[in-house]
Amino acid sequence: MTTRQALIFANGEPADGTMVRLALAQAMTPTVIAADGGVRVAHVFDMPVHVVIGDMDSLPTDEQMRLHDGHVQFITHPPEKDFTDLELALMYAIEQGFSWIRIIGAIGNRFDQTLANVYLMALPILASCDVAIVSGEQFLRLLRVGDNHLEGQIGDTLSLIPLGGAVERIRTHGLQYPLRDETLHFGPARGVSNVFISPHVIISVGKGQLLAIHTRGRA
Repeated sequence: MTTRQALIFANGEPADGTMVRLALAQAMTPTVIAADGGVRVAHVFDMPVHVVIGDMDSLPTDEQMRLHDGHVQFITHPPEKDFTDLELALMYAIEQGFSWIRIIGAIGNRFDQTLANVYLMALPILASCDVAIVSGEQFLRLLRVGDNHLEGQIGDTLSLIPLGGAVERIRTHGLQYPLRDETLHFGPARGVSNVFISPHVIISVGKGQLLAIHTRGRA
């Protein structure tokens, strides 16, 4: 079965870099979804937008008209809503059957929005999907219970940060500072700045959710 791919552009910083370019190269025939003002970020990377989702408060009227003329699909929501535009875009992607999703532009100058965007990866509807945030030289993925595989280069930096509480029975293979059935607690920064010593890293999680932040090269 062919994996359906989606690129979602949020209205953050269009940080270019190795990880972003790798994601764009891996997206063979993706559907490009813009979360409202994410249209701007998609344009930076010369990606044609297929769907725009949101309340359109960050998208100028003339740009909306241009996109309408180009037969881009608009899914408009009221400004007063319980979901962010990026969350709506993710929900749409899952409803449409996309199982490989890369989010670009999720990191920006508003820390509240950035943090909320990262937390969106914990949505239960994304549990069975290959979802990641890419920004510049960084690749963010949420690791759930079981064996999680990461590909990189020897010398790359990997930080492991618990989300929502302690993460238990963590075992790693391919990292300079191994974890052997250990617990990372929510709060302490023990999991920051580990190093790839193999191009293939395995991280096993027994309980909890672990945010993996992979940075190309030594951070």
